[in-house]
Amino acid sequence: MQNSNRIITILFLLCLNLPLHATNSNELIFLNWGDYMDPEVLQEFKKRTGITVKETYFESDTERNDILVEADGRGYDLTIVDGVTLQVLANRGWLEPVLDETMPNLKHIDPRWRKGHPMAETYAVPFFWGTTGIAYRKDLVKKPVTSWMDLFQPDESLRGKIGMVSETKEAIGLAMKALGHPLNSPETNHLNEVEKLLIDQAPYVKTYKYVSLDKNSSLVNGDVVMAILYNGDTLMVQEFNENIAYVLPREGGVLWIDYLAIMNSSTKKDEVRKFINFLNEPEIAARLADYLYFATPNNAAKALMPNEYLEHPVIYPSGSALEKSELLGKLPARVNKRRESLMSRIVR
Repeated sequence: MQNSNRIITILFLLCLNLPLHATNSNELIFLNWGDYMDPEVLQEFKKRTGITVKETYFESDTERNDILVEADGRGYDLTIVDGVTLQVLANRGWLEPVLDETMPNLKHIDPRWRKGHPMAETYAVPFFWGTTGIAYRKDLVKKPVTSWMDLFQPDESLRGKIGMVSETKEAIGLAMKALGHPLNSPETNHLNEVEKLLIDQAPYVKTYKYVSLDKNSSLVNGDVVMAILYNGDTLMVQEFNENIAYVLPREGGVLWIDYLAIMNSSTKKDEVRKFINFLNEPEIAARLADYLYFATPNNAAKALMPNEYLEHPVIYPSGSALEKSELLGKLPARVNKRRESLMSRIVR
């Protein structure tokens, strides 16, 4: 009888798309980007608390959103989320308020990043921030890369060698920047211009999948010579080929903030808060920044970082290109629908 009950439970969890191990009281399920956490930091947390943090990975904001929708917001204790999706999940009632008093290390976080998006200060904790720009092989590209048009209207020699992304918000937003329009423009005539730009670019695109960051990356072996990439990821893949460079184009790019959010369905909210507070200990936050090559929002951690990190032009860009960079914003449903339809036609 007990075996029968277990089989019924397992089938029920599978139907809900919930992790079968989510009932372990000493385990947190963390929905995260791949390669976005230092394993030694997780081991340190387990050593201190006895709590294991098990990661489940997604490859795009869209995939993460699909995972959460299919699970009806259940089965995960915390997730990494972008500022736009954060608002959607909070409005659905899927996120738990942060409660600063339970996490004293949040005092170290720069208020600029906590307030970067609507509802963020209430429902999320900034993890890292950065820019989206162009990574390229300076030994294989004939002229300096300075503009988004170098990627969207590439030289004939780059046919079949461009790396794009399928993420609608960024792909279309950056095409908007290339054309001199606001990143979040809702204007129909602007989107018509973007459509033509993306259609004309398509023969030059090798892949619409975000390039990998290991030694087998298409940027490392030269199958792709120019691609949309996050700034810190460029430094990671640069370890395998010193000819990979990063530029934040003169028109500006995406200024992004990744947040840690507690899922309302979690039965281990206290443990999640303990984990987030741990990640914001200055020494731990500094270790994470050194491991991931991204800019930490933790001011106390920055005080522990070497000048080489704080003055790195890729991690902490400056100048007019940064000033022209924009946060992705929430758009009307009809605009999102048209953007999604356009991107699906381009990618298929």
